[in-house]
Amino acid sequence: MIEYWHNPRCSKSRAGLALLEENGAQITVRKYLEDAPSIDDLRAAQSALGLSPIEMMRRSEKRFKELGLSKTSPDEDLIRAMAENPILIERPLAIDGDKAAIGRPPENLLTLL
Repeated sequence: MIEYWHNPRCSKSRAGLALLEENGAQITVRKYLEDAPSIDDLRAAQSALGLSPIEMMRRSEKRFKELGLSKTSPDEDLIRAMAENPILIERPLAIDGDKAAIGRPPENLLTLL
């Protein structure tokens, strides 16, 4: 079962969800802006992705700059910022056990199938 961190207002997120559904994936949708991931959820996603916290973030978001974050911010600060401000999490993000993918482009999600 794939847990899909979804923002319905995002065209890439909608496209990724449609792509997974078209390919028969079993999906649990998590509207992560309403149901923000915990620090533990984010650490698990980071581990499954094999990325650093900064690589999981939307650095162009206005909130990123407002919080004074940068590429050199400590990982813990970045994880905490994502937990407190889920808009900073790159979307869409899909997790299947110990594997995960960011759907930019949406075809990246097919690696989970």
